[in-house]
This record gives sequence, C-alpha cells and structure tokens, in this order.
Amino acid sequence: MSNLTNTGSNTTVSSGGLPSRRNTELAMLVFAVLVPVFAYANVGLAINDELPSGMLGYGFGMVLLAGVGHLVVRRYAPYADPLLLPLATLLNGLGLVLIWRLDQSERLQQRAESIFGAFSPDAPKQLLYSAIGLALFVAILLLLKDHRVLQRYTYISMAVGLVLLVLPVFFPPVNGARIWVKLGFINLQPGEFVKIIIAVFFAGYLMVKRDALALASRRFMGLYLPRGRDLGPILVIWALSLMILVFETDLGTSLLFFGLFVIMLYVATERTSWIVFGLLLSAGGATVVATFEPHVQDRVQAWLHPFAKETIESTGSDQIAQSLWAFGSGGVLGTGWGQGNSDLIGFAANSDFILATVGEELGLTGMMAVLIIYGLIVERGVRISLAARDPFGKLLAVGLSGAFGLQVFVVAGGVMGLIPLTGMTMPFLASGGSSVLANWALIGILIRISDTARRPAPAPAPSPDAEMTQVVRP
Repeated sequence: MSNLTNTGSNTTVSSGGLPSRRNTELAMLVFAVLVPVFAYANVGLAINDELPSGMLGYGFGMVLLAGVGHLVVRRYAPYADPLLLPLATLLNGLGLVLIWRLDQSERLQQRAESIFGAFSPDAPKQLLYSAIGLALFVAILLLLKDHRVLQRYTYISMAVGLVLLVLPVFFPPVNGARIWVKLGFINLQPGEFVKIIIAVFFAGYLMVKRDALALASRRFMGLYLPRGRDLGPILVIWALSLMILVFETDLGTSLLFFGLFVIMLYVATERTSWIVFGLLLSAGGATVVATFEPHVQDRVQAWLHPFAKETIESTGSDQIAQSLWAFGSGGVLGTGWGQGNSDLIGFAANSDFILATVGEELGLTGMMAVLIIYGLIVERGVRISLAARDPFGKLLAVGLSGAFGLQVFVVAGGVMGLIPLTGMTMPFLASGGSSVLANWALIGILIRISDTARRPAPAPAPSPDAEMTQVVRP
C-alpha cells in the first residue's frame, strides 16, 4: 500500500511523509491553557484571598482561542510544527495574567488617575487584541495557501516597509521616541509589523543576489572580505537604520532592522565576514548618534549608572533601578504570584518592564522557564528553515525567527541592564495591540512554511510504459 492511515491514533503517515502530530499539539494546548488559568487563580488568592470573579470567563476565552487555532491548523495546515501554537498560546495566556495582576495594583491605579483622570484596566483590552490576533492568524492560514506567493511581492513589501518606518516621524513623540501612529482612537506601532514585511523583502532580495554577495575579493585575518561593489546593500540598510535612530530616536526598531538584515545575509551567503562588518557598523553608528542625540544619551547613561542620583534626576526616571531591584528581590523561586512590588516601576510595568514582574514573582526559575519558551519558538523557526524545500522559504523562516529572537534579546537585555533600554515590547507578554497582532501573524507564517516543508510529496504518476508492461505480462 502506498498510503497508511491510522485514524484512531496520533499518527497519520503518507508515503515519504511525516506524522501530522496534531493530537500531540492538542495535548500540549491543554497544558498551555491550564497553566495560565491556575496562575490567574493564584493571583486572585494572593491579592484578595478568593478566586477571581472572571476566572470562568478567562478560562473559557483561553479554551476558545486555543480550540479555534487548533481546529484551523488541523484542517488547513495538518503537517505544521506541533510546538509553535501551544508555545504562543502559553505566552499569550501568561501575559494576560501578568497584565491583570498589575491592573490590581492600587499604586498604578492612583498614578493613572492622577495623570489621566481615570484608570482604565489593560487586561480586557489585551484579551480583545489577543482575539483579533488569533483571527489574523486564522486568516493567514486560510488565505496564504503557499508561502512562496509572498515572493511575488518582494519590492512591494520593501515600499510598504519603508512607508511604515517613516510614518511615525509625522506624529508626536511618546516618552521621547517617535514609534506610534495615532489616528483617532487607533494607536499603532508600525515597527512591530515592519519586521515581518521587511523579512519578506530581504528573503526575496537575498535569494536572487546571494551568489554575488557571497563572492570574496581577498582574505584577511581568516575572513573572506566581500567585494567593494557588494558592500552597497549593507551600507544602505545601515544608513536607513541610523536615520530611524536619529529622526525617530527608536533604538529598538533600528537594532531590529539592521540586525535582521545581517542575520539573513549571513544565512544566505555563509560568510562570517558579513557578521563582522555588521557588528562594526552597528557599534560605530550607535557611537556616533549617541554623541549628539540627547534621548540616546539619556538611555546610555541610565544603562551605565542606573542607581546614580544624577542619572535619575537628569532622565526623570528610575525604572531601570526599580527593575534591577525587582530581579534581585525575586531570588531563585520568587515572591509568588501577586506578592511582588514591580508596580513601583510605573506606567511601563505592563509593557517594557513586564519581565521584571516575572523575575520578582517567579524568580530565576520562572525567568529561565519563560526564556526557554522564547528560545523554543526561535529553535522551531530555525528547524523549519532547515526543513524548507525552497530557498525563499528557508530565508523567510530564519528571518522571522531571527527577528523574534532579536526582539526578545533587546527587550530582555534592556530590562536586565545588559544593553541600553530600547522601548520595544516583550512578544506576547507585554500590553500592546500592535505587538500581539504582529506576533500572531509571524507564528501563522511560520506554521504555513512548516506545513509546506513537512507535507509529503505527491506520489509520481505511473508512466504509460509501465502500465503497458503490467497489462502485457502473462
């Protein structure tokens, strides 16, 4: 038999194919829903000594989101990676719990009332954004039948990406950075979507130009130096990233934009020299901009001297100092859900610094668990890239997973004091509609590439000569 199907088990095998693993995904989704629900109950018991009144509604919402996502993947991407959807669901659920926990803080409520005149909880809005994000995830799987279709829009995606990068310049800055676009009641952070759109452009461009970019003119200190004419693309991207840093003072998007190109360029050409050039250009550009851009200087000073009185007075913020105190007070096992003081960080506690709440209330153990979940998403993206059958799919998968990993690094590094603060949001955990929508779209594209890569190839049709031989043979 050319096909073997076992409908009652977890394995569906076709000739030359892999198990679909949909039942494995379903089992992991159960845990991805139960863990946030129990965390939600734990926070309510710690703060109010009773189960939260909205626990059933939250649990039903999580089950509905996970169930719809699973059914769509089972129907329209049956051979997709079984880990991506449960990991994203788990992070999204934990993010909702963390945001709701911070909403219960009297300090944050009083601060919001003193600044805005009223307090508006963020958890209900984040749940709505999560539902819209999953709807976008479903739409991608329904409409994008083959990821290779995106290759047709290589240069269109470049134009759209550049427009989105430039758009925040025409809107007023928020906390010193121009990263938001406000149209009435709609607030968007275009940088979150740019990482996906630009990854499509880089994948299409590098697939065509990779042979020329891989050529080397000479060898120096063990590195193959690229030809001078081929340095043009990386210099243009470097200049664009500096323009973003200068005109929008958006360190996070600048690092993400340039780092994504260098990663994809290295994967396409397999030349270590591009990594070296990228690091040198990035360090040089950041140093030059930091000499005359006050906003960048403030962030560098806050990074170098977070506890200095002069730094706190000049920057007007002690957020990094409070964040480091939160990590320190968490210890190995943490203070417990709802029993920390990370709300002292202020308005950014549920966005930039939400990881500090994880570090304080779940300790080093919880931090490592969350970072491992992020690492698994990146690892599955790289595995999808290796399994992809076409060069465009390989580059796009590694670009999306690289952008995701870079964002986690720059946010976690800034909150922990490893690098200057960037102002980006932690994927799935932090409050913000743009971030949730963009990251669910990223997961949807990775699942589509994975399904195409793992889908068994159709059996070749028998040739007419073989059929005649079978008929004539006695």
